[in-house]
Amino acid sequence: MANTDQRAQGDELARSEHAGLIAASKVEGTYVYNRQGEHLGHIYDTMIDKKTGKTAYAVMSFGGFLGIGERYHPLPWSMLDYDVQKGGYVVDVDKNVLDNAPSYDSASTPDWDDPAYGRSVDEHYGRPPAIYRV
Repeated sequence: MANTDQRAQGDELARSEHAGLIAASKVEGTYVYNRQGEHLGHIYDTMIDKKTGKTAYAVMSFGGFLGIGERYHPLPWSMLDYDVQKGGYVVDVDKNVLDNAPSYDSASTPDWDDPAYGRSVDEHYGRPPAIYRV
């Protein structure tokens, strides 16, 4: 019985927020807005650098309706600012920039093993490389 209670307590801790930290499971689903306050999408997933442990990209779900026609846009994590008032992330990007950004749909997946893919994302948004590979 105690083991079940400890596991439940650990699960709750992992899903909660603490000062400047947030569990990855709580990031997923968080809304993303542009500086004009327009809702752009929500965080679908996060990509974490295995060597540094740092979050490199937030994969934002953008467009579509009820999951149909949805596109996934990797955004360099450094672009996102959390806005307490909105309860979501704000990026300095308008919808036109997103329309032309590297993206994929549910039928395809990017080749994250190819450093050129990450570079194309970083360069599109004018950011330094999020992942440094040897």
